[in-house]
Amino acid sequence: MKTNRNAELVALLNHEDHQAVLAFARDTCASAYPDAPFGTVEKVFASVRDLYEGRFEGYCACRTGYHDFRHAIDVFVATARLLDGCFLESKGVAGDRAMETLLAALLHETGYIQEIADAEGTGAKYTRTHVLRSAEFTLLKGFKLGLDGGRSARIARLILGTDLNLSWDNLSYDTSGDEDRAAAILSAADLLGPMADRAYLEKLLFLYYELVEAGIGGYASAFDILRKTADFYDSIRGRLDGRLGSVSHAVRSHFRVRAGTDRDLYREAIERQMAYLKSIMGEDIADYREKLRRLDLDVIERKEIARLAGFGVVLDPAP
Repeated sequence: MKTNRNAELVALLNHEDHQAVLAFARDTCASAYPDAPFGTVEKVFASVRDLYEGRFEGYCACRTGYHDFRHAIDVFVATARLLDGCFLESKGVAGDRAMETLLAALLHETGYIQEIADAEGTGAKYTRTHVLRSAEFTLLKGFKLGLDGGRSARIARLILGTDLNLSWDNLSYDTSGDEDRAAAILSAADLLGPMADRAYLEKLLFLYYELVEAGIGGYASAFDILRKTADFYDSIRGRLDGRLGSVSHAVRSHFRVRAGTDRDLYREAIERQMAYLKSIMGEDIADYREKLRRLDLDVIERKEIARLAGFGVVLDPAP
């Protein structure tokens, strides 16, 4: 196979094109899991999109700026690629388990979505408990999503593995089967997918406001969250190479076989962003925004502050 040395992650798939995303996941799963029914994934994809957009009975539209449906899609796509990579390296999971892992990717941040009666603020206030709330949503609404009780319970357990504050050893995954591996795939995808977004550094402004609303300290400014992101990556890289190493590195096999490039495009995208971030951290704080050009931070900040004010969240512009 001829290696495509010019491949870039952003050029392989438009994450804003939901039909293209579904087609990509369907085709990828058809190669690795030809007998696994993909129809349930398509139905839940539509239902979760309705949830985020305010068309799911009893729930508001998503109000969080960082943890939105695009975030869920980034994780969904990374999950499909990791599942495929593990399959290609003969350490995949069963077809039904693969479908459940994709479903968990779609549902893993639903804990940020508020019920209609919950009118105060945004779902960012649930930052500390959102993983548990996501698992609970899956259990409570599984029937409406077309999932039986057993499947909802398995998906909810997988979601719990995305909580960085929970000890993996306390999650009680079945290591004799493939549940532990499926949970590791989802957890790795939850780290790789969003951080490889080409606008990840700019989107940290939205995350900063979510943390402020949640009352989570440790970040004095938007610049501060950028500064500490480099340290955060060093920490999660240890997780990706350690506990999740057996699955996280398998994505390279996916890119080699399916995209014709023997590279880990996720790690490359993240490493480029971290290198650029470190290069601007030692410079003048006053003009750091001018060096983050994927989004117009001044414009989106004004819009975000006005949007949050409509939900009763009053915030000062990020220094």
